[in-house]
Amino acid sequence: MGTSPSAAARTARATRFLRCDDGAAAAELAVALPAAIAVLGLCLGALTLGATQLALADAAADAARALARGDDAALAHARVAQVDPAATFSVSEGELICVTAVAPARIAGRELGVSLEASACALGEGR
Repeated sequence: MGTSPSAAARTARATRFLRCDDGAAAAELAVALPAAIAVLGLCLGALTLGATQLALADAAADAARALARGDDAALAHARVAQVDPAATFSVSEGELICVTAVAPARIAGRELGVSLEASACALGEGR
């Protein structure tokens, strides 16, 4: 009882099919591409948060200098609000005028539930 030709042919076809690499690159790309896009999105989000933190630090420094010169608090608020309309700031006065600006952390318009904070001080010249 040998193997019938049709059974041998089916075995040969099955063996060729299992060894075939046709479409493997497409399947690997289909798996890897969403992961690569997710990593790229996270990197861009981190860059956005870093840029917002730097802008907030600059705004706090500008607000501290403006208040130290004796400018109106509305000018300081406007500078901080340029970074984010929801940003707030607090002022502590003494020999130094210190401003602490706080803004919600956002990526693609969505709040992350944490805040970015920056502080800056200037010597009180105009007070």
